[in-house]
Amino acid sequence: MTSTDAPAAIAPAPPVLAEVVRSGFTEGHHRGSLVLLAADGSVERTLGDPDAPVFPRSSNKPMQAAAILRAGLELSGERLALAAASHSGEPFHLELVAKMLAEHGLSAADLRTPPDLPLDPVAAEAYLAAGNVRERITMNCSGKHAAMLAVCVRNGWDTASYLDPAHPLQLLVGQVVAEAAGEPVASLGTDGCGAPLMAIGLTGLARAFRSFVLAEPGSAERRVADAMRAHPEYVAGTRRPDTWLMTEVPGTLSKMGAEAVQAVALADGRALAFKIDDGSVRALGPVLARALELLGVDAPVVSRIGRAPLLGGAVEVGEIRATF
Repeated sequence: MTSTDAPAAIAPAPPVLAEVVRSGFTEGHHRGSLVLLAADGSVERTLGDPDAPVFPRSSNKPMQAAAILRAGLELSGERLALAAASHSGEPFHLELVAKMLAEHGLSAADLRTPPDLPLDPVAAEAYLAAGNVRERITMNCSGKHAAMLAVCVRNGWDTASYLDPAHPLQLLVGQVVAEAAGEPVASLGTDGCGAPLMAIGLTGLARAFRSFVLAEPGSAERRVADAMRAHPEYVAGTRRPDTWLMTEVPGTLSKMGAEAVQAVALADGRALAFKIDDGSVRALGPVLARALELLGVDAPVVSRIGRAPLLGGAVEVGEIRATF
């Protein structure tokens, strides 16, 4: 750099969304971005840069499920909820994935998910205690993959390449994501399960969830939202915040994603989306609870979701708490 060159601009750090307080001492922070939408769809509040593209990870699953419906697969009820799921790997999840595969002449061997243990720690301990090992069907995205394979069978599409970004199904997924978000896909990547992953802004993600709950009855988007809200235990599991929220706040659509992404839409169109930059899911509950409070949600489940105690010697000595 010469003496006449201006120094490169340094982007400001994202704001702190949560702090880690142990024994009265703040020992850490979690930064990120957040957006809240009013019922009419207008932006009510932002923190950080909610228009910068992020990978929503599994928060994109409602859009992927809608694409599967648009492609002609007939799914409803628990099966459609499981197609949009990051399931916990509890027995009822695995049983239904196996049924969905068998109904279309498929088996767990056709899945391209990486072998994994159940996502839920309690389910994982029971699974291992029974002498089981990591399997493709146990991976939390296996319901989505089963539905993707099923629609390929229905349409005569190649099943071996169903995760290729150029596959007809994945091209349709990209269209649905862009339409729902109201913005083009900014980048294409590969999710943890191996499926193509489309980047959009958090504002676009909140708009997408809002569009699903307000979609016309009978549309692919509304059918996905209705199935997820009617069967939240299949979307997540019996010990998961998405399940608690959709069960206890009627009409709510909620889906978390890896790397601490969360999107929620309420029945009247209020919506939120956020991402914690360091990907720490331990801060997700407190940030989600505070965002729900700011949207006006007054329900006991909000406190339950927001509670994140810190332990010292098996005794509670602090907490992770939202800072906005």
